[in-house]
Amino acid sequence: MTAYLQDAVGAAEGQLAVEVVDGIATVMLTRPDKHNAISFAMWQAFARIMPALGADDDVDVVLLRGTPGGPFSAGADIAEFRDLRTDVASAERYGDAVTSGERAIIECAKPTVAAVEGFAIGGGTQIAAACDLRVCGEGSRFAVTPSRLGIVYALPSTERLVETVGAAWARWILLTGEQLDAATALRIGLVHEVVADGAVVARAEQLAATIASRARVSVSGAKQLIARVAAGRLEEDADVEAIYHGSLAGPEYAEGVAAFLEKRPPDFRAARRG
Repeated sequence: MTAYLQDAVGAAEGQLAVEVVDGIATVMLTRPDKHNAISFAMWQAFARIMPALGADDDVDVVLLRGTPGGPFSAGADIAEFRDLRTDVASAERYGDAVTSGERAIIECAKPTVAAVEGFAIGGGTQIAAACDLRVCGEGSRFAVTPSRLGIVYALPSTERLVETVGAAWARWILLTGEQLDAATALRIGLVHEVVADGAVVARAEQLAATIASRARVSVSGAKQLIARVAAGRLEEDADVEAIYHGSLAGPEYAEGVAAFLEKRPPDFRAARRG
């Protein structure tokens, strides 16, 4: 792990591992003894790791996963609640860390892919839903469980859930706290693809590699415009015009056109580096 990533992981060392290979940054939850439960330190680390990876020119895509074979995550580490959520002020501090970590995943400048092996409960589903693309196994299960704990799901998290599955299914998920199987998750849009349990990571890595091979300016522009549309911002203002103009003036556009005319695969990474 490079120095800047080591600093970003911070107090979550031993609970999160980050590796960058061929443009794909893999962020792995590494608490198998706790079913990859998400600690307060991990939420704080996500808020640092994701912007750092987004700013790293060697990173094209970020893949989030649990330990090999799963689970993805059992959710928040409830054992911490007696120490870290003892009163209103400490509960708000904890909630702010969760919101910041989740928002950092959602707003990461690079595309994100969740590889969900096994179950993703509570914060596990929250992290997966924060990613742009989600792949799970046939045996995967999902749930968001604040109604089992006497907690109200935060507004930004509820917004993301509604954006992902719609208001009707967000009601079912949050009011019942019950688990969804992989087939239902696929049907309602909580995941994009269901594969054999042993093929989840390979398929997620294949998707990540596909995205990494595309024009970064196009992928980045798409992420920004989709976020604007989802937020109801449909005006083509100066920021949108800048996205358009940046693509037309950049080296990836020239490489894409040249590759098409020469009947060869484009090499956008080489084009970016000149």
